[in-house]
Amino acid sequence: MKKLVILITIGLIFIIGGCAYSSSEKEDSVVLTVSSASSLQNVLEEMTVEFKKKHSYIDIQYNFGASGSLVKQIEQGAPVDLIISASREKFNVLETKDLIQESTTFIKNELVLITARKGDLQIKNLNDLSSNNVEKISIGTPSVVPAGSYAKQSLEFLDLWSELDNKIVYAKDVRQVLTYVETGNVQAGFVYKTDAVNSEKVQIITTIKDKTHDSITYPIGVLRNTDSQTAAKQFYEFLQSEEGKDIWIKYGFAF
Repeated sequence: MKKLVILITIGLIFIIGGCAYSSSEKEDSVVLTVSSASSLQNVLEEMTVEFKKKHSYIDIQYNFGASGSLVKQIEQGAPVDLIISASREKFNVLETKDLIQESTTFIKNELVLITARKGDLQIKNLNDLSSNNVEKISIGTPSVVPAGSYAKQSLEFLDLWSELDNKIVYAKDVRQVLTYVETGNVQAGFVYKTDAVNSEKVQIITTIKDKTHDSITYPIGVLRNTDSQTAAKQFYEFLQSEEGKDIWIKYGFAF
């Protein structure tokens, strides 16, 4: 009888311990919300897979969109742990309002002019956009989409904006511009180089010279009001690690 009591007691200890362990595991799980520029969707999907191999308890939920829209959401109180913006100007708004506790800028990109790979349109440079054969050109809405802002800057620098203004089709983000060109809804569009090289349906006509627009960089910041401080810092640091940099390079980003 005494042995039976001992065995029952030991069994209860294991059961209670097991429940405590399960409860602890559940409490330790973390969901990070990351607001990111649409142009980073493909690279961040792979980044997440690699990150979770070492941090299985951290799940990452993405909110992809135009950088200007993402910044406005955060200003209005959206619960976000990290933001990756395609615009230093938009990002600065958050820093000015002291909403960022730690940040870095190390990723670079380029702006390119694209057309559909299977299209019959013959375009060799930006001046060819003035041709009557080109009816629609898509860019992101400049006020909220950094790629659209860079495109407008370049066309203004080259004195082409006023001439092409009536051909412009605005898009909500750079991914939508890419889709418009892929599906033939427009004849040409301005996207990031990384978007173009990862699509089999478009071709790059020309790379836009850096001197015609602001520098294309991606500030990354940890929000001051994050509820997951440790996890947010871990992902923030992974993005800058050597392993992370290899993935950035794989998708065409530069440093």
